[in-house]
Amino acid sequence: MLHKKKVHPTEKSILHIRNRHRQRYDFIKLIESCPELNSHIILNIYNDQTIDFSDPVAVKILNKALLKNFYNIDYWDIPENYLCPPIPGRADYIHYVADLLCNSNSGIIPVGNFIRCLDIGVGANCVYPIIGHKEYGWSFVGTDIDAISIDAASKIIESNTSLKDYVEIRKQNNSKDIYNGIIKPEERFHLSICNPPFHASFNDAQQGTRRKLNNLGKQKNSKFLLNFGGQDGELWCDGGEEQFIKNMINQSKTFSTSCYWFTSLVSKESHLKNIKLELDKVGVTEVKTIPMGQGNKISRIVAWTFLTPDQKKEWEFIKTD
Repeated sequence: MLHKKKVHPTEKSILHIRNRHRQRYDFIKLIESCPELNSHIILNIYNDQTIDFSDPVAVKILNKALLKNFYNIDYWDIPENYLCPPIPGRADYIHYVADLLCNSNSGIIPVGNFIRCLDIGVGANCVYPIIGHKEYGWSFVGTDIDAISIDAASKIIESNTSLKDYVEIRKQNNSKDIYNGIIKPEERFHLSICNPPFHASFNDAQQGTRRKLNNLGKQKNSKFLLNFGGQDGELWCDGGEEQFIKNMINQSKTFSTSCYWFTSLVSKESHLKNIKLELDKVGVTEVKTIPMGQGNKISRIVAWTFLTPDQKKEWEFIKTD
């Protein structure tokens, strides 16, 4: 017996106004873009098409379809058990930092490969560069400490002609460094972005996975739990999200004139207080907190700069509508 259908909003208004994913998934179009998605389509209790979001294979194929349909990505794949990110949320980050650059550019969103973005922790999925280049034409340098992620992201770039000349992958050889060994002398970036590891330990990461699966109404065995949704370096680090961002803040001071805006996603609101105290300590000239929807919860971006008003005038933005 079918349940009475919910009345769904026509748009996901929590997402950024320019986000291509504000509409509900059109599975007919997505299957046209990626026929292999068809075998993962199921009907929910309201007889609507969907997928099993607890199945990592189905989620990966959905991502392939979204990236093909909306971003013209012909090849996209990630190794088994690596983080498969939610595309709408990643797109939101890109659009909000585009607004950040807009406010630094006389109200005009700067576009084109002259705008350089540094992605800290690009991952095997390479999603931020894919979206940022498609939406705004920006060029990217993506970094990671994981050799398999580096190889997977590099293959995505080499396999898509739209990305080959505009996205570069650099391996971070020291797990304690973030910018050192990556940013070259005299190199400048308009923007640095990061989605930091959230959890403070392996056990915390596993508990988070269990909560995720319980919310989806699924029970999985322990082996599956150990491998669901990302590698260790993608999910946790000593001190978790707050400590990672504090390390990033302290290290960014060394590169204070190399980047116009440093930014990071902050998933937990309670981390903001100590993050802002750390920003005060290093002497930033401006801090912005940007609220952002992430699925069914509210997240935020913290952005900071060390540049003085006179130094900001030295930076060039291509003013293009």
